[in-house]
Amino acid sequence: MNWDRIEGNWKQLKGKVREQWGKLTDDDVDVVAGRRDQLAGKIQERYGVAKDEAEKQLAQWERRVSDDWFDAGRRH
Repeated sequence: MNWDRIEGNWKQLKGKVREQWGKLTDDDVDVVAGRRDQLAGKIQERYGVAKDEAEKQLAQWERRVSDDWFDAGRRH
């Protein structure tokens, strides 16, 4: 899934973001509004990690969300 699709479906994916990064507040997730760079910044801020680590976590999450998204679509 490309990030445009994640951003376009942000309301549905906010829960998955909170599952992955529980230190993010609802306000953090709302401010991010699906923007990848904003999410990376919030991860860095809340978890005290470097930018490259935040990007690595985002890439892993993005792949997992893509797999879940497409698998769910096949079951319907």
